[in-house]
Amino acid sequence: MDNARLQINEDESGSRLDRMLLRRLGSNHRPLIMRLIRRGNVRVNGKRAKPDQRLHSGDVVYVPASLRDDPVKPSRSASQAQPARWHGGDIPILYEDEHIMAINKPAGMVVHSGSGHHSGIIEHLREERKSPDLRLVHRLDRDTSGCLLLAKRLPALRCLTQAFREREAHKTYLAWVKGHPYPYAGRLQSRLAKGVLRGGERMVVDMEQGKHAVTDYQVVLPASHNGRPFSLLALQPESGRTHQLRVQLQSEGHAILGDAKYADRENRQHFREMGGKGLALHAWRLRFSHPQTGEHLELRAPWPAWWSRCFADMKSLISTSV
Repeated sequence: MDNARLQINEDESGSRLDRMLLRRLGSNHRPLIMRLIRRGNVRVNGKRAKPDQRLHSGDVVYVPASLRDDPVKPSRSASQAQPARWHGGDIPILYEDEHIMAINKPAGMVVHSGSGHHSGIIEHLREERKSPDLRLVHRLDRDTSGCLLLAKRLPALRCLTQAFREREAHKTYLAWVKGHPYPYAGRLQSRLAKGVLRGGERMVVDMEQGKHAVTDYQVVLPASHNGRPFSLLALQPESGRTHQLRVQLQSEGHAILGDAKYADRENRQHFREMGGKGLALHAWRLRFSHPQTGEHLELRAPWPAWWSRCFADMKSLISTSV
């Protein structure tokens, strides 16, 4: 009928809803189709439907806008994409098409204005790329580097934020921490709340009033420097509380190296002796389905150059360990 509504003909009578959409729209849309049906965005004769609902001749199926847009253009690799500029430096582009953009955010850059900052990466990119609708899908702390995902269109933003909320998108961080956590893999569960301590406001563990926070961790590489143990961890947060990884690790006695807010003075001093600077926390990998095509994407952000200098002997072990 039009690209918003599909009318079922005699040949398709008796077909399941999900299979009809896959035939009409392409199997590469499968994850997105199934997600939209579950949410009630796909309707048959104006009513919500299940994936296995049988269709009859004359039925009208409403197709959401995210399945009606023009097909996504081929993505550009990090080497092909034009890097964004920021105060004379480059912001590497990990992926970009007409729907989304992913960058490797350098440490020290705020992602949006506020809290004493007049402008952040998002405001800068909107102006530079002439893209006023550009929006943050998620956030990173100023001192955290790595994968940052942005949406160029509102339907893409809605789809991706929903995917993160329903844990259909996954983030993996790398962090160098104090000590050797044991067991070498496990789950951190706590409740976090805002607290006011010496030095200003920060997040604290509050098992009664705080919000539930869950993080899975794995020790990738135990190491030592001048007899002091430290480790590289892979971290997968299932919730997104402010400073979640930093607070949970500090409360377990394994503060992230160089953390000016949560690590103690000895930790910071040791890190400087190793040649480190800043916060040793990096958003390394993002896994999600493309909001338009449903294609599974896995984006990885190379870690900061100073990590390679500080931990030069260890980089080759990471790709096979995480």
